[in-house]
Amino acid sequence: MVQVDLFTAGAVFAIILLAYHYLSKRYEYFLTKPIPCLKPTFLVGNTGAMLFRQRDIAAQVKALYYAFPDFKITGFYDLMNPIFMLRDPDVIKKIGVKDFDVFMDHTPTMAGATEAEVSGEQLFANSLFALRGSKWRDMRATLSPAFTGSKMRHMFELVAECAVSMSDFFKAEAKAGKKLEFEMKDTFSRFGNDVIATVAFGIKVDSMRDRENDFFVKGKQMLNFQSLIVLLKFFVFRALPSLAAKLELDFIDKDLARYFKGMIIDNMKQRDAHGIIRNDMIHMLMEVQKGALKHQKDEKDTKDAGFATVEESTVGKSTHSRVWTENELIAQCFLFFLAGFDTVSTCMTFLTYELALNPEIQNRLYEEIMETERSLNGSPLNYETLQKMVYMDMVVSEALRKWPPAVVSDRYSNRDYTYDDGAGSRFLIEKGRTIWIPTIAIHNDPKYYPNPDKFDPERFNEQNRPNINLGAYLPFGIGPRNCIGSRLALMEVKSIIYCLLKDFCLEPSEKTEIPLKMSKNLFALQAENGVWLEFKPRKM
Repeated sequence: MVQVDLFTAGAVFAIILLAYHYLSKRYEYFLTKPIPCLKPTFLVGNTGAMLFRQRDIAAQVKALYYAFPDFKITGFYDLMNPIFMLRDPDVIKKIGVKDFDVFMDHTPTMAGATEAEVSGEQLFANSLFALRGSKWRDMRATLSPAFTGSKMRHMFELVAECAVSMSDFFKAEAKAGKKLEFEMKDTFSRFGNDVIATVAFGIKVDSMRDRENDFFVKGKQMLNFQSLIVLLKFFVFRALPSLAAKLELDFIDKDLARYFKGMIIDNMKQRDAHGIIRNDMIHMLMEVQKGALKHQKDEKDTKDAGFATVEESTVGKSTHSRVWTENELIAQCFLFFLAGFDTVSTCMTFLTYELALNPEIQNRLYEEIMETERSLNGSPLNYETLQKMVYMDMVVSEALRKWPPAVVSDRYSNRDYTYDDGAGSRFLIEKGRTIWIPTIAIHNDPKYYPNPDKFDPERFNEQNRPNINLGAYLPFGIGPRNCIGSRLALMEVKSIIYCLLKDFCLEPSEKTEIPLKMSKNLFALQAENGVWLEFKPRKM
């Protein structure tokens, strides 16, 4: 009996030893590369501090970025997966633009499995962010005409209506004698929710006055990426993407997905039956189904919405014969919802925080707003006039520089790639490897932005703009896989800032934390105790 127990114990020990040896070999990957890598910790690699909530995501990315400041490319391990980190703007442009065909996709562990493995019923896996290969190319080309400057002009009225409504709410609260102290992330999530409801889902909601409306409550549940279930799904996607695909896992809860899908389908049926035309995303999707959504030949793709606007590549202007299912098109509305509810509201949150802490900047922006108001002669703000506001664009560009909502972006090699910097550094990046672009670290590197902690819109004035290395300014990504909705996002941000500053002065309140303590969030920039500000009504 004792011998059997000893044999069993020995076998178990041998298995553990073999497993440890096998897994440890995973950490030898960068030993064959002429680039430095931090020493990994078994099983968690170099990401333990973030996983165990000892460091927020921005601090984690910066720590990895500054570990080897003299190298253009470095390595680290995300759990047991080797990751290449790009530290040089020229290398970023080379991989993100010039060699885009090799690095077309996002990492499968973050964005579904192969095209053949993705179920037609999955929403996140069928969104533009998650699609890969030819299916991504075709979807990008399909949606690209919906995000041009001319289409944004048509949608502006819907966005401006939400901004005016929110400003009117605050004015009514002020007249009632209430103190206007609000948490910015919650406030702008409500604004973003209302914008996406009207622009992408074709319905009107008012999340400031009706704080528990179904659309907002269910949307918040759907995008609660800190819930235990979502975190478990996230780790399955990262560790076992093929299994996740076979199980048809989706980040989005099935009941919530059914609710939003039903809303879109009903809306489309009503419009089709009654001939209703509304300048929003649902109308665009209906045009796609008819094959009627095309690029206008005379439309130039320029930075008409501001310095941060990304330009569409030839990929977005190509043609294809693919026919999309109803679910594949509906999936794109969820991506717009995610962007509007979270990333755009993140930008607004930190922008208003900086304006409150820098009253001289706020005052100068207010002066430009009032000058614009006088030029309108009592007419409502329009898209063209908003885009002519030079200082507004400088302020927004700087907010996106210091606080980019997309802290890091990734690319994935779809075939073997030989990196050669022309100066003696040459090595192979094998098919299936992930590349990280540490946006927030580059945006806050004094090498590219002197005194990076200072909020300084003058970095983006007319004289300084030509000096900015576009490989070091990436608020909406780089190359053909950049953010398709940059114009819509900028339009949202500028519209609400215009309406708020016109009638209110943003000031720190008793709850305002200076400096902000960042939340140990695994996914996004977020203040641990919120960003609280007070809106002081201006004298009318």
